[in-house]
Amino acid sequence: MINVGGYIRISSKTNENGDSKDRQLLAIKNYAKANDMKIVRCDADIGVRGSTNIFDRKGLRELFEYCLENDIKIILTENASRFARDQMVGEWGFRELKKHGIQIVPVDSPDYYTLENDDPMVNLIRQVLGSIAEFEKNSLVAKLRGARERIKAEKGKCGGRKSLKEIYGETKFKRLVKRTMTLKGSGLSLARIADGLWDEGWMQPSTLRPYNKSQVRRLIQSGE
Repeated sequence: MINVGGYIRISSKTNENGDSKDRQLLAIKNYAKANDMKIVRCDADIGVRGSTNIFDRKGLRELFEYCLENDIKIILTENASRFARDQMVGEWGFRELKKHGIQIVPVDSPDYYTLENDDPMVNLIRQVLGSIAEFEKNSLVAKLRGARERIKAEKGKCGGRKSLKEIYGETKFKRLVKRTMTLKGSGLSLARIADGLWDEGWMQPSTLRPYNKSQVRRLIQSGE
């Protein structure tokens, strides 16, 4: 069974007590049940227009962060308009989620964002966004190259493997260290601590494998 997230959006707060929320939730649940999926979290935005940027919506932003932290790859929504009514916002949002390995799935048309579309406007938007993404990528590569060369000239070195703290950010890294110290306080061995972290969804970001004993030891040293 695949763990998934669910997303509900209601444009007007006056409709909060209507049947829209129940209808959307039922559609999501029925699709999940028919496709061997388990909804582990469902967030809603009430009184939020479909033209609002996806990361300016509290519910969707928190659901996105939860999915990243818990390796959830799919978010279900009743239809594409619940995700976004504005085509540009929808296509941009789809691409942003995809960058992080998350697929938005409108349950009334699961392939909506992945299949070719007969709508000329949708195809134009996809082409424009694709061109913008390529331009931004090339610009970023050029900027990073220049920055690396400057750093190398100043310090003699640039690059190398990032630490867990750099990858996770300070808040998430502190959470990991705190959990590691809690497991250590239970008298577990390094190997058992690694198993415990794995069971809770903590893993090596680069390989998606359990932490090894050396990594656990370094985490403990960070917390001492």
